[in-house]
Amino acid sequence: MADLDVLILSNGPGEVSTWVRPVVAALRRRLPDSEQMRISVVLSPCANASGREAAIAASFPGVNRVQGPEQFFRFLLTGKTAEGWDWRPEGVVVFLGGDQVYPLIISKRLGYRSVIYAEWDARWHRWIDAFGCMTPEILDQVKPAQRHKFQVIGDLMADVDSQVNSSVAKQLDLAPDTELIGMMPGSKKNKLGLGVPFLLAVADHIRRDRPQAKFVIPVAPMLSLEAIAAYGDPAQNPDMAYIEGSSGTLVLDKEMPKLRTPAGTDILLWQAHPAYDLMGQFDFCLTTIGANTAELGSLGVPMMVLIPSQKLDVMKAWDGIPGILANLPLVGSGFAKLINRLVLQTIFKEGKLFAWPNIWAGKEIVPERLGRITPTEIAAEVVNYLQHPDQLEAMQQNLRAVRGQAGAADKLVDLILGSGSAKKFFPENKPD
Repeated sequence: MADLDVLILSNGPGEVSTWVRPVVAALRRRLPDSEQMRISVVLSPCANASGREAAIAASFPGVNRVQGPEQFFRFLLTGKTAEGWDWRPEGVVVFLGGDQVYPLIISKRLGYRSVIYAEWDARWHRWIDAFGCMTPEILDQVKPAQRHKFQVIGDLMADVDSQVNSSVAKQLDLAPDTELIGMMPGSKKNKLGLGVPFLLAVADHIRRDRPQAKFVIPVAPMLSLEAIAAYGDPAQNPDMAYIEGSSGTLVLDKEMPKLRTPAGTDILLWQAHPAYDLMGQFDFCLTTIGANTAELGSLGVPMMVLIPSQKLDVMKAWDGIPGILANLPLVGSGFAKLINRLVLQTIFKEGKLFAWPNIWAGKEIVPERLGRITPTEIAAEVVNYLQHPDQLEAMQQNLRAVRGQAGAADKLVDLILGSGSAKKFFPENKPD
């Protein structure tokens, strides 16, 4: 009879890839036997979800079972999963994304202890058993009577596996002097409509000056090759009229699928997930905003973050009331244009930062290009970086400095296996 259940609660693609993955690996290093410790992952709904989060979580070695977000609220309210999971007498609920009230409710229902990974803030201090905090600033919110529950463990994203898989270079046929340029246009229609043709045009311009450059798009989960190719087809993508982009034709060959521009530039399409082995080899990456900037930052990859504003209703992924208004049928685009125009004015006035490494650092350590940007000017900037490797190295050093030291996942596991009913495994591990 097995002894311990660890139930991980998470939600979006960034949290699953950069929080759940390293924590599961650290748990299994301590207790590799599933009979001794069973790991379950339950996902809650997320506005930024791709739909592939459950499959990605299930692919992590050491995860025993996964439930997707569709049945989450039934589980929250009744404690019953879609497949009727059983629960062991001993267990810990671990929060790695979503709303912090979820582990409170679920842990009380199951009679388990609760551990929260607190990235920016911590809630429900009285009722949660332990908190692993990314930064010491979180402790400023905590009353002295609850401080014993809190430990600063650092950034889980610093534990993203950045070891290079040698097969990646072979698959991409990289020559010693190849400059590998990553392109990450996003996963949602509102970003892809502008992002794909924009990046195809950028690739054309870079290749004219840097023939040794090779380009690759890590295709987002649940996005088919035909779907991404449609964004490079003027007949299927009306957003191409808003931007100085390029078209691209899907080429399926035995080596790797690619998009080929009329100028003959090939952009390889990488479909394996997660793509950290690939991303770790980028010499530079052009990316949209989102969790991917955190992943790239944790891997120390120099990047430029692109937010073209040629179509003002392109950004509808706001939280709260602005997001609701921007996505209303019929009138949503009008609200989105107004919201984005006001946001752009505020951004230019206040210097707001979007990329996660810049937010962490409190300043721009990777360039963000916002507004009516053009492929020509962006390509010229990328070429300038490639011509000055000292600038790329400086960017890498800054990224390594803000991401912190690895080891947060092991410290969180200390809290998980040192909390409440798990103390019999590691009785010496108690929150500081």
